[in-house]
Amino acid sequence: MKKLPICTQSFENLRENDCFYVDKTEIIHRIISDGRIYFLLRPRRFGKSLLLSTIEAV
Repeated sequence: MKKLPICTQSFENLRENDCFYVDKTEIIHRIISDGRIYFLLRPRRFGKSLLLSTIEAV
């Protein structure tokens, strides 16, 4: 059974450790394909660094 990551900020670590990762951000495809600059306004400890790490890994 896959592990649930806690306090992980690197997408590569999630993949290496075979953890679950579910991104509920529906605009992730637009962020990647548009090439525009976005201001990510999310609360503290809400996955901003992990989201950017995921985009970087793609």
